[in-house]
Amino acid sequence: MNAIEVKNLKKSFGDLQAVQGASFKAEAGEVLSLLGPNGAGKSTTILMISGLLVPTEGDASIMGHSVTKEPEAAKASLGVVPQDIALYPDLSARENLVFWGKMYGLRGAALKSRVDEVLDIIGLADRQKDHVGKFSGGMKRRVNIGAALLHKPAVIIMDEPTVGIDPQSRRHILDNVIELNQKGMTVLYTTHYMEEAAELSNHIAIMDKGRVIAYGTHAELIKMVGEQTRIDVTLNTEAEKVLSVWRATEGVSKIDSTDGKVTALVDDSNRVLPRLFDAASKVNVRITSVDIQEPNLETVFLHLTGRALRD
Repeated sequence: MNAIEVKNLKKSFGDLQAVQGASFKAEAGEVLSLLGPNGAGKSTTILMISGLLVPTEGDASIMGHSVTKEPEAAKASLGVVPQDIALYPDLSARENLVFWGKMYGLRGAALKSRVDEVLDIIGLADRQKDHVGKFSGGMKRRVNIGAALLHKPAVIIMDEPTVGIDPQSRRHILDNVIELNQKGMTVLYTTHYMEEAAELSNHIAIMDKGRVIAYGTHAELIKMVGEQTRIDVTLNTEAEKVLSVWRATEGVSKIDSTDGKVTALVDDSNRVLPRLFDAASKVNVRITSVDIQEPNLETVFLHLTGRALRD
């Protein structure tokens, strides 16, 4: 059974087409990552799947329930962790969870027991009486996750849950995702960090400019670039001085420059790298560092779009 099924979702805001026919699915009990740069349309897609935004066209279902035709049934099976913190800073962690538990209809001993369980899951039982306003960004995000778990949903959506937090909290959240999935929960996880998608996911949907441009397992996506290798290069000057020359260099299939760093996709790094050095010297550009990477999800994104997957 597909726990999540998205069919031709579209959303327009006036002339802006934020999502342009997104389609993907997640089977029950798997982690699906929606991977793409900021502005790719991931959050708009999540809002439509969550029933918080009405699609211009298309539909999505949660555990077989259409979000447009059976919104209450779909939402009952779903927990959502939004990008923005949805907590009351003047309340303690426990008080926040009790509030959201009551919103889900929990009462009495069942509510107390579930709040205790969730505090253990998010690793904040020892800080449960502290006001959330005093927490670090990472701790707030962990309470945010806890609120989405209170009603034991079959599916949980996490929208960029590790953005802007410390490494320790990030690791804790990733471990939470793995643990929840091992217990049978289906997870839809949006991120622009390719290493998170690679670590967590059974399947990955790569999104760019409102479209899902690739879908598959990590191994299936890597196969799309074949034997090509990614080379990251830094220069002593602006990349524009050498980009046109390098694009015409034999063996270079794609090339992009962002924030002073050039990323090239090449057929054979041993053959192509000397050509890049030679072409750069002819236009008085010096290469200051080179990093050769085996194919990964950024290589796939560069292959598909001609741009590197960066903020």
